[in-house]
Amino acid sequence: MTGADPEPHQPVLDPLALDDIVRAEGRAVLATLVRTTGSLEIAEEAVQDAMLRAVERWARDGIPPNPRAWLITTARNRAIDVIRRERAREAREIEATRLIQVGEEDPVSDTPGDDLLRLVFTCCHPSLSVEAQVALSLRTLCGLTVGEIARALLVPEATMTKRLTRARTKIRVAGIPYKVPDDHDLPDRLPAVATTLYLLFNEGYAASEGDEHLRATLCHQAIEITDELLALMPGEPSLQGLLALMLLQDARSDARTAPSGELVLLPDQDRTSWDHRQIQRGVVLVGEALRRTPDHPDRYVVEAAIAACHDLAPRYEDTDWEAIVSWYDVLLGLRGGSVVRLNRAIAVGERDGPQAALDELDAITDLASYPFWWASRAELLVRLGRDDEARQAYDAALRLPMASPQHAHVEARRARLRSAS
Repeated sequence: MTGADPEPHQPVLDPLALDDIVRAEGRAVLATLVRTTGSLEIAEEAVQDAMLRAVERWARDGIPPNPRAWLITTARNRAIDVIRRERAREAREIEATRLIQVGEEDPVSDTPGDDLLRLVFTCCHPSLSVEAQVALSLRTLCGLTVGEIARALLVPEATMTKRLTRARTKIRVAGIPYKVPDDHDLPDRLPAVATTLYLLFNEGYAASEGDEHLRATLCHQAIEITDELLALMPGEPSLQGLLALMLLQDARSDARTAPSGELVLLPDQDRTSWDHRQIQRGVVLVGEALRRTPDHPDRYVVEAAIAACHDLAPRYEDTDWEAIVSWYDVLLGLRGGSVVRLNRAIAVGERDGPQAALDELDAITDLASYPFWWASRAELLVRLGRDDEARQAYDAALRLPMASPQHAHVEARRARLRSAS
């Protein structure tokens, strides 16, 4: 069976744009299909098949006017085939008939947020470990590859594969329900969900692999779900801080890439192109969250405060680095971590100079597989005039996985250093 092809079709897009559309719609389709089938495993198989068919069909014939409806129809038909193949005759016919009826009665929604919320809470059920909750959510809800998730969580890819397999099995065996929890259960379920959305946004804002530095659909998906979660838990400071952080960072998106596709770093960005309405909303949210947490700082609120310091500076030269370093000190007390220490060291370099930053950077001993530790070290060495050491640090960064735009940026920085010598 295949999905219906409504006419007329939209023009055919280039392969990268087509893949982006399929992946973005695929997340919403998976959430809907988990609801209608009640099975994460069947839904994943059916949606994967529908996405493969979409890439092949749409590349040839063009994109249908309602891509999500096409994918849902195709995936639902595939799910019916899987159920009929795998279950006992009477039970599978009953279930297949139910799915057909659901397909006839369940119109495609333009706002699939409820299904996405149900899916993320299913993946973040407390019977799963926190690590498994985050990994499964990033894989199913966000469509990240196993390699992308492994890099985001700083674990080997083989370990991540096993973690995902165990999590899916646990959901099936334990019969974990597909629903948004009752109000009294929401606070206990929030930390894993917030971590998932945070990592989803980060992967969209600075992709760990691929040809694009920014994956806007992931950022917007994270913002949409966080906004809906905040509506469920109004006044929750961690969600206010998380949403503020996303808005304040996403506000800079249009300025982060040159028309040629090259990265534009913060000092060189055109701040007039930032989304100042989004910045205003983010600042209001972080202000409210800070007032709610005077004695018990929240990590997302603190990170949003750091982002606000950047966004409120009229020029890069006006950035309040003293405040940023102080906020990083608070953040280190909340969550620690080598990446936080790296970011603090960079801020120290802006406040106190490159040697102070290099001393702090060299004290971080567990980021040898993190390309941005090496790239940051190279930049500091350049500022100190230690060009030979800088070349070695750039080379170390280039040997590690990065998205293509980031790799190109580091290569260009190293080439500039070579041509200047």
